[in-house]
Amino acid sequence: MTSLEDEEERILGGNNMLLNCLLIVLLLGANFVDCTGQKGHISVILVGATGDLAKKYLWQGLFNLYLNEADRGHSFSFYGGALSPPEKAEGLMFDVLKSLQCPGDVTPDRCALLKDQFLRLGRYRQLKTAENYTALNQDIQNTMSEEGLHESGRLFYLSVPPFTYTDIARSINATCRPLPGAWLRVVLEKPFGHDYASAQQLASDLQMFFKEEEIYRIDHYLGKQTVEQILPFRRQNRKHLDPIWNREYVERVEIVLKETVDAKARTSFYEEYGVIRDVIQNHLTEILTSLSMEVPLNYSKSYDVLQAKLEVMNSLQSLDHSSAVIGQYQDYLMQVREELEKNSNFFTNTQTFAGVLVQIDNTRWEGVPFILTSGKALDERTAYVRVLFKDNSFCLQKEEKTGRAFCKRKQIIFHIGHGDLGFPAILVSRGLFKPKFPSSQWRETTELPLLHLFGQALSDYYVYRPVQEMDAYSLLISNIFYGKKETFVTTKNLLSSWKFWTPLLEILDRESPRVYPGGSENDQLLDFVIENGGLRFAAVEPLEIMGMEQKTNSFASIHSTFLGNSMVSNWDEQLIEKLAQDIQLAAESAVQHSGVFHLALSGGSTPLALFQRLSKHHHGFPWKRTHLWLVDERCVPFTEPDSNFGNIEKYLLQHVRVPYINIHPMPVDRNQRICSEEDLGTEVYAKEISAHVSNSSFDMVLLGLGNDGHTASIFPGAQDGIEGDKLVLFTESPGHPYRRMSLSLSLINKARKVAVLVLGKGKHDIVTLISRAERNPIKWPIFGINPTFGKLVWYIDYDALLK
Repeated sequence: MTSLEDEEERILGGNNMLLNCLLIVLLLGANFVDCTGQKGHISVILVGATGDLAKKYLWQGLFNLYLNEADRGHSFSFYGGALSPPEKAEGLMFDVLKSLQCPGDVTPDRCALLKDQFLRLGRYRQLKTAENYTALNQDIQNTMSEEGLHESGRLFYLSVPPFTYTDIARSINATCRPLPGAWLRVVLEKPFGHDYASAQQLASDLQMFFKEEEIYRIDHYLGKQTVEQILPFRRQNRKHLDPIWNREYVERVEIVLKETVDAKARTSFYEEYGVIRDVIQNHLTEILTSLSMEVPLNYSKSYDVLQAKLEVMNSLQSLDHSSAVIGQYQDYLMQVREELEKNSNFFTNTQTFAGVLVQIDNTRWEGVPFILTSGKALDERTAYVRVLFKDNSFCLQKEEKTGRAFCKRKQIIFHIGHGDLGFPAILVSRGLFKPKFPSSQWRETTELPLLHLFGQALSDYYVYRPVQEMDAYSLLISNIFYGKKETFVTTKNLLSSWKFWTPLLEILDRESPRVYPGGSENDQLLDFVIENGGLRFAAVEPLEIMGMEQKTNSFASIHSTFLGNSMVSNWDEQLIEKLAQDIQLAAESAVQHSGVFHLALSGGSTPLALFQRLSKHHHGFPWKRTHLWLVDERCVPFTEPDSNFGNIEKYLLQHVRVPYINIHPMPVDRNQRICSEEDLGTEVYAKEISAHVSNSSFDMVLLGLGNDGHTASIFPGAQDGIEGDKLVLFTESPGHPYRRMSLSLSLINKARKVAVLVLGKGKHDIVTLISRAERNPIKWPIFGINPTFGKLVWYIDYDALLK
């Protein structure tokens, strides 16, 4: 063989270090590699080195990085930084380093050697002031100078609260950047803001000091092996998935993260964020984008992947109050009061459970529900993605005899971890296809436990699991080292996510969550169904919940009986929320049944808070199909402050879109006269009701209770309006303005639902009195409310009920 042939064989045989290095640069985008043969020095600085996250995951992840890279040409130094001086924190940090473990495939001798080297490379530095960062930079430069090294890059991992990011970023940018030609990577832990505005402000602050390519926002769920495998799985099985990964074949997608632990010892964080901000806005939304994005031709290119994710985020349909169901475990309020030292009058709307229905407005996924669900104090700890396909097969033969996978529901499950299965895995129904995986990373599991997953035995699936399990932080730290940004959150993607979630959060932060006991006792209380493009709980909240413990809970409304009818009680604000929700449910039911909703509203000051609640927080209310009627009206012009219609117009009608022809004020002002018998205003209103309302039966009537026991404008001692056939009549009030127009009790009793709203300590005496009094409608007109076929529900706040 000639010398030329020898050279050719040497190059093509892979022994050329320069060629191999260039291939690494080309394939991995590793722009920090020095292809002259010396790869250079890398300084890793962990800020927050003695915190819980650092102790549990980050130091182990950095050690795993060193195990993998120690013999590949780079030199390293590892700095732990925190606010405390060395005499307080250095020992704590090195106690953590001494406890680090090697993976099972590393021999004991090699493990001991590398662990000893890692300890020697570790140093603690106090990082409290700008001067501390200047000193750190000098220390790094001195180390390289003394050892004759050149700098490849610096990696700052900020495991600290987000409010400290800006000051730290300023210090790094001012005095601790690497030398020209070396890279800088700054890793940030969530939360990245509380809503769109705060995320935008934080992003703006960071962009003053760092370039976008220098920022690595970490979402550790993207490092979970099953989640990280979603895109490769879709790419490698494109032949089978392309025809079925769309709205024609997919029935729904479930993305679920359940926890058995509660928020105890973390309530200060949870009070600020809640379950949607903590888990769904980030972890589950990132998974959604990986599942639904268009797979780039080269999914190893970070930019293409991130751009495809952004396109999906921008295609998500906006959410409203009907898009979510929310809950709060029963002990949460007590834990908040204890940990945050709140008094017994403190209540909170914070969600510890949420289910959200997300729709994607594009041709691939139009109409396919993506259900994102997470919560604390649930019955099991598990996380999974379930892609359920439409069942369009018909099998004639008995299934137990055929055993054909074709006859069973088809699904693909990305099992992220925990649960009964106990390990990360990807499962594909045998009736779909046998998937392909890189054999060096994933292997088929044939020895399966006798378990059922979503109603089917594990033997009905092809089951694949990682060859070697790796924790999420180790994988992500490796990706940071190699500059693989597709598993991190860019500024554009972050702001797009917050822009999508913030409107819903603003609605839900004012809504009352359903209270659930926690664990297995939840039973079916948190089950929900998809209905009319939204979600609703499947089970009605349990009735007959009485006792003082419930009376101190802001959201577990007392459901009992009062005067033989259903009663709901709570603090005033939560009671108004509950009544508003019930009105909307009645409206939606009526519209679905008959196409229209007839609601009669009483006057006075009591319902004004309800009107404001309906106008500001119930954006999905079917106002265009709603007809609004008055229960009673004072005989004054509509422009007067005493006018019931004037108050309805001011607090409700000016803020919602009810068609003009659907608004029915009482005609107290006719022919330029007020409540004149000659003008026949009562007959006109009765005829109007008969013409529009089927059988003169309102869908819902809202009443109040006067301190003398009157309701509508039917006062004690009056015969008219309590007895007789009149639908509408004039009445006399003992107080100014004296003359009124009112619906009769006989008309009110024809309604499908009557709600009596009673608020405030001033009503305690009358509530107590009528609860003990003889049922005499002439003396106490409220006793005349007895719906013929409908239902009467009392809504009484704690002040009126308990004082």
